Amino acid sequence: MNRFQILLIIGFSIFVQQFATCQINQANEFLQKVGALDSIYSESLKEHRAFYIQLPANYNPNKNEKYPVVYVLDGEVLLPTVNNVLGFYSGGFTPEMVIVGISNTNNRTRDLTTSKINEKYGMPFNEENGEANNFSKFIETELIPYIEKKYPVTTFRTLIGHSYGGLFVLYTLIHHPQLFSNYVAIDPSLDWDNQKLYLEAQTKMPDSNYNGKSLFMSLSGQLHWQNPEVTIDNVMEDTSEFTLFSRSNIAFSNMVKQNSKNGLAYDWKFYPKDLHGTVPFSSIKDGLIFNFEWYQWENTNKFNSPETSKNELFDIITYRAKKLETYFNYPVPPYPEEILNTLGYMSLDMEQTEKAKMYFEFAIQFYPNSANSYDSMADYYERKNDFENALKFVTKAFELNNEAYYAERIKTLKEKNKG
Repeated sequence: MNRFQILLIIGFSIFVQQFATCQINQANEFLQKVGALDSIYSESLKEHRAFYIQLPANYNPNKNEKYPVVYVLDGEVLLPTVNNVLGFYSGGFTPEMVIVGISNTNNRTRDLTTSKINEKYGMPFNEENGEANNFSKFIETELIPYIEKKYPVTTFRTLIGHSYGGLFVLYTLIHHPQLFSNYVAIDPSLDWDNQKLYLEAQTKMPDSNYNGKSLFMSLSGQLHWQNPEVTIDNVMEDTSEFTLFSRSNIAFSNMVKQNSKNGLAYDWKFYPKDLHGTVPFSSIKDGLIFNFEWYQWENTNKFNSPETSKNELFDIITYRAKKLETYFNYPVPPYPEEILNTLGYMSLDMEQTEKAKMYFEFAIQFYPNSANSYDSMADYYERKNDFENALKFVTKAFELNNEAYYAERIKTLKEKNKG
């Protein structure tokens, strides 16, 4: 393997992971089908509630893996965008995740708004509203337990919502912060009920403990309903109802920044060229990348360089494993098994055998039920003509997966061991 191939291997491996969801199934008439429909009857809401489930592209039921989960309000609209973002960014930037797209086609205003009103901007408002607390109860006591029982998810959860959905996201962060680790509030309707949620947040957020929590919030370029001369630089000087939506957003953001001691990881972004209806696309990408900034692969240049010592590589891998466990609150392999194996074989080809052994040992440590990991270690010992240990690891691989390939390899190694 030449040096150019070495330098490309890590980046290409990440690309392959990210591009997995773009593969085309020639047997299908359409390029992509996203979200399988499921539903439950809610005792809290006294109605059936539909939602959509999208499993990761690399999901294999035989591996018994579990994934972080992202709950998406207005799922029938936003789930495909979340899925596409994860298709390109999962692996090196975000973890693979199960997506739950909650349908809000029916009773959207009722469920997502946070207090009851009968007048809005001086006009009668007769639509049922203000039941966010009950909808939150449905999510906490019915939907989440159902998802965690039926689907391969962990307890690390992200919540995404737009407009009224963004309002509900912030309501959940303020009143039920334990439900989710990450929050993405896209152009949230903080003008609702004369900024009532913002006023509540002013009293609750400064003294709350948000360690381990993360919030991304966005604002679209529609700052004034009628006057394009209003800009991000002067909008807070306006006092009309035409800017209440945007001013509420900015005021909330400033309040969060002023109370950074509460431990909340926070980012806010203004999208001057986006409308209220288009801003979800950009916000979902930026929000997920920000919320999982700590997850992004570090020191890839060290893996690509043959000069990096084994001890330094060992420390990088160990550090990442501990970091992920700290954030997720459960052990997580620091790298995919395929990456560790690729690095191991790359090191073997460069005759850096101790590095190769280290990578294969990590693969076994983090993927103890993988026959392939043990088979790779057998390759290491066979390269060193240590057929006894090679046989031991192939035998373990066969115990985990009784494929004919491993059985044949056991026979071959027994013959070599006799010689």
